[in-house]
Amino acid sequence: MEVTRIRALRGPNLWSRHTAIEAVVTCDAAERDLDSTPEFEKRLRALFPKVGALHANKPSTPISMAHALELTTLALQAQAGCPVTFSRTTPTEIEGTFQVAVQYTEEAVGRLAFEKAQALCRAAAAGEPFDVAAVLAELHELDEDERLGPSTGAIVDAALQRGIPIKRLTRGSLVQFGWGSRQRRIQAAEVDGTSAIAESIAQDKDLTKKLLHSAGVPVPLGRPVADLEDAWAAAQEIGLPVVVKPQDGNQGKGVTVGILDREHFDIAYTEAARYGAVMVERYLPGHDFRLLVVGNQLVAAARRDPPLVIGDGKHTVRELVAEVNKDPRRGTGHGTSLTRIRIDAIAEARLAAQGLTPESVPPKGQRVILRNNANLSTGGTATDVTDSVHPEVAARAIEAAQTVGLDICGVDVVCETVIKPLEDQNGGIVEVNAAPGLRMHVSPSFGKGRDVGKAVIDHMYPDGGNGRVPVIAVTGTNGKTTTVRLTAHLLKSQGLRVGMTNTDGVYVNGRQIDSGDCSGPRSARNVLAHPDVDAAVLETARGGLLREGLAFDQCDVAIVTNLGGGDHLGLNYITTLEDLKVLKRVIVLNVAPTGTAVLNAADPAVVAMAPHCPGSVTFFAQDGHHPVIATHMAQGKRVVFVDRGDVVCVEGAFTKRLPLARVPLTRKGQIGFQVENVMASVAAAWAVGTPWDAIQKGLASFISDLHGVPGRFNVFDYRGATVIADYGHNPDAIAALVAGVENMPAKRRSVVISGAGDRRDEDIRGQTRILGAAFDDVILYQDACQRGRADGEVLRLLREGLEGAPRTSKVEEIHGEFTAIDRAMDRLKPGDLCLILIDQVEEALAHIQRRVQTATPAPAPRKTAARKAARPRAPKRSKIAEAAGALALHL
Repeated sequence: MEVTRIRALRGPNLWSRHTAIEAVVTCDAAERDLDSTPEFEKRLRALFPKVGALHANKPSTPISMAHALELTTLALQAQAGCPVTFSRTTPTEIEGTFQVAVQYTEEAVGRLAFEKAQALCRAAAAGEPFDVAAVLAELHELDEDERLGPSTGAIVDAALQRGIPIKRLTRGSLVQFGWGSRQRRIQAAEVDGTSAIAESIAQDKDLTKKLLHSAGVPVPLGRPVADLEDAWAAAQEIGLPVVVKPQDGNQGKGVTVGILDREHFDIAYTEAARYGAVMVERYLPGHDFRLLVVGNQLVAAARRDPPLVIGDGKHTVRELVAEVNKDPRRGTGHGTSLTRIRIDAIAEARLAAQGLTPESVPPKGQRVILRNNANLSTGGTATDVTDSVHPEVAARAIEAAQTVGLDICGVDVVCETVIKPLEDQNGGIVEVNAAPGLRMHVSPSFGKGRDVGKAVIDHMYPDGGNGRVPVIAVTGTNGKTTTVRLTAHLLKSQGLRVGMTNTDGVYVNGRQIDSGDCSGPRSARNVLAHPDVDAAVLETARGGLLREGLAFDQCDVAIVTNLGGGDHLGLNYITTLEDLKVLKRVIVLNVAPTGTAVLNAADPAVVAMAPHCPGSVTFFAQDGHHPVIATHMAQGKRVVFVDRGDVVCVEGAFTKRLPLARVPLTRKGQIGFQVENVMASVAAAWAVGTPWDAIQKGLASFISDLHGVPGRFNVFDYRGATVIADYGHNPDAIAALVAGVENMPAKRRSVVISGAGDRRDEDIRGQTRILGAAFDDVILYQDACQRGRADGEVLRLLREGLEGAPRTSKVEEIHGEFTAIDRAMDRLKPGDLCLILIDQVEEALAHIQRRVQTATPAPAPRKTAARKAARPRAPKRSKIAEAAGALALHL
């Protein structure tokens, strides 16, 4: 078994909506059917019984080593505590090679599980031992380190329940909710609206007490101290028992309460001093309560009890602690609902106060306290008391949070009970905490858990929103970039700040923030994270889908323009049109239930995607009588088609007509593929509620030029000749281009073309086969990047496509795109037409533009009056350019 590629699919993907580890696995002949070696499965299950029976996705498929690897990876994660359920193994067209996909919840854990599963399968195959228990422990520990803690996790879970998208920004607790201009952020239980000043006040315990005291909130007396002797003097002033704690602290670190003697006091001071300045305050008798305030509401309350063990007359304190720590809810950090009890200097001092040591054997029934403070982080337990809190106690807690300025606040109260006011029982507020721990409320040791995460989300999104901006995903073979740009323009026409990704770059509110081919998930995530984005239009290319999956969990609109067989087939095991259809329909599968799929009714492969859409479907086609359009319209559903020079939008009794005469992109409806792009864009804008006047305004103002749609049928006048630059790069696009230029008059037609090396041989030949029937002269040039091809190989394939060309009389090969452009333009004469299929879009367009700007006009031929009368008047070049300028490649 050989694993040749492993990658993480971080969003909905070809296999599922789950995040997954995907690998290419090659098995030798003996490993392709494990039924021939039944001892392997026996050994595997002996080493790891939880793997279960090996099986394939289809009953008729032989079970291979790849299937064993898949199921082992899944079972290892599940047994380590990860909530995973999905896995799949699919054979490729190469015999013995499989694609394996296994769900993960934490990428690092998924990768490690895949690595360990390989080792386990190899050990089973060789009959060697394997320590599964150690692997499971390692995976469990890594999962605890990687996954969100209970506080952040509770808020994230509540966000997901609301349908709010989340993005973890660091390995820690910094998480983004929502997209674009509706995004919010949290770090643990602290939200982005929390004031840094309020947080600073909460950390300064002395300042906090002063502010609370001035506001009439009951607090214990005390003060900061300079050193140990000053601290003891403060304790004498206040009167024992006292509390010693850091002035700037959290999570109960360095806090010791109920100190009655100097020896215990010195130990407590040393512990507190580890965390900075120390303060001493009066000890309030009673229980320790934590009240959680979110906004202006008390949402949860818990009584915290210090860590303790109960004597049995047989075991030592140390042994009793070890037994308590076996509780699976207890861990070493904050990832579990409880923390293990530690026997340290503070615990030993507390034991000494009870006349015990760690080696003492307490009598049966004796409560042995290990600490006086009851923080969960030091091993304490929590009992929910939310329903018992007196309104006056709740009011004091809310007042304390608002006095400090915290919108999410953990208020520590010491009193005998919360069922009566603090003032009636000599109770008080001893601390307020920014970013309070939530686990005692989510999963208390005793009592009812509270959905405090929902309270935080309700506070962050008080209007009940889901933090989303409209997301429109566009895929297909041709027309993607033009459709993306036009759709973004329509949304912008209603005043939205639009983020857009395509093969030219990333744009936010009209400003380009990245360049190059940005049609993948990384660029899409950047747009969705940008705070100035009110709506996103994202070109979604096949490459990014295969590499990483989608950048979003669901979209509001999925546009599929068309499917052609000549675009990237043969790469990454996508070898047929059916494979391409399954891949491209991923965006349709992930339309929101309230969203819309906009599908080309004239393309059967695209129409077949409609049943897979969780939301509604809008079909578009130029022919209003197309059976798909007619049937959909008869059912009262949305359709877009062309009738008597108008784009017509119909849903039930509603009809809206948009005259194509007012859409420059289509040249009054004469350019068919641009009409299709317009229909798709209009359907998408309609789906997200764009006003019709904004749609009409946007259609009228969208111009196909170097700025509007660079590299898509950009037309130049060059010394009386017409030069067209386009980014066509597959046979379907070339055919659309030829159909466009054949309607344009020209004395002689020439074309400049290269080929992308990552296409199939027949697709590269197919491009020049089409061009050879439409152009007199062909210049072939070699790209700077051959994309895996040998030097000259692409040129050879292009020339083979020209063999037997019915029209082409002259073929020339040139190395270098700009050299080829110069050669073609130098040859042009007035009345000629040259189509240049560019590779480096921005650089090539800039090069052509410079040539045009610096060109001297061609000399006009001298004409006699007789010759002028004899020959018909030629159309003005500016009119030809104007007609051609409306054309844009269906990309």
